[in-house]
Amino acid sequence: MQQRIIGFDLARAYAIFGMFVVNFNFSFGSLAAPTGPMGHFLNVFTGNSTAIFILCAGMGVSLMTNRPAYRPDEQAALKAKVLKRSWFLFAVGLLLYPWWSGDILHFYGGYLHVAAFLLFVPKRYYLWGALLAVAVFHLLLLLIPIGTGWDLTTYRYVDFWTPLGFLRNTLYNGWNSLFPWLSYLLVGMWLGRLNWQQAGTRRKVFGVGLLGFFLIQGLRLLVRQGLFSAFWSNYLMAEYTPAYLPFVLVTIAFALMVIPACMTIADRFPTHWLVVALQKTGQLTLSNYVIHLTLGNLLLAALTGKHYTGLLEDETPTAPAYILAYAAAFYAASVLFSYWWRRRFSHGPLEALMRKISG
Repeated sequence: MQQRIIGFDLARAYAIFGMFVVNFNFSFGSLAAPTGPMGHFLNVFTGNSTAIFILCAGMGVSLMTNRPAYRPDEQAALKAKVLKRSWFLFAVGLLLYPWWSGDILHFYGGYLHVAAFLLFVPKRYYLWGALLAVAVFHLLLLLIPIGTGWDLTTYRYVDFWTPLGFLRNTLYNGWNSLFPWLSYLLVGMWLGRLNWQQAGTRRKVFGVGLLGFFLIQGLRLLVRQGLFSAFWSNYLMAEYTPAYLPFVLVTIAFALMVIPACMTIADRFPTHWLVVALQKTGQLTLSNYVIHLTLGNLLLAALTGKHYTGLLEDETPTAPAYILAYAAAFYAASVLFSYWWRRRFSHGPLEALMRKISG
């Protein structure tokens, strides 16, 4: 069990590094119009890191409730705990939103709110629910233009704080709206019900991920050869927004390779100093997420002489190599901070607050 937990934490540690790269690049780099090999390399992290972040959340929820049987009062207590955590994350995310318009925490709270009502259903329903979330998103695409509410020059959502705009953003066309991003949490909940102590489980999950990844990338290679119409080319090549089915599948497939790989590393080197340090980093994912968006962005703004807006870079983009170097340096500092903090405290700063509120 302990090695299994280490593996999950390693996956979270990878995910938070990817989010550092993507978010620093969004605010100060050339995320929307990458140039050169390094600029395109930074964009590789877009979507993949978020997918792992959300899948691990779903796995954590499943592991919290992964016993053969629960009494009704135990089920009610666990449901209440998940609901309280969902409300906490929702509130923190909304407080952060005026500073960082790409916040994921309030969406994350929404995913957990739905998950609270699905804690004890048979695991096959998680996969059906994931398919339904993607299907609902595609249905909404037929009814509401995907760009509704967006200022596409700055990527600011102009009517976020109105009832209709907030509902539209949360459910449909926000950065990580419930449809289709809830599908990642539900797939994660399904993964959390598997027996990860069996090496065969890891091989099968990795194999499915590898097959799915190369299938979608193979189709995208055919797109580059001009073998599809404009509609299907756009559909297959779309990245992050809109999150069409091929994007959802390829990012889930990537996560299905990374997570078993992290499990294997944790099995083989459970006491290695780097694995232990990254484990602590994964355990402080929530705190590290907020710290990099606040302190991290302020420090990068000072180093580059730019004005932080929380929106897409509107000045001369910072060089991709500089963004990557800064993200790596800030991540290294986060690893050291996480290791130091966990030697002194049981939980991270925000993690402890969430646990105190939710029980």
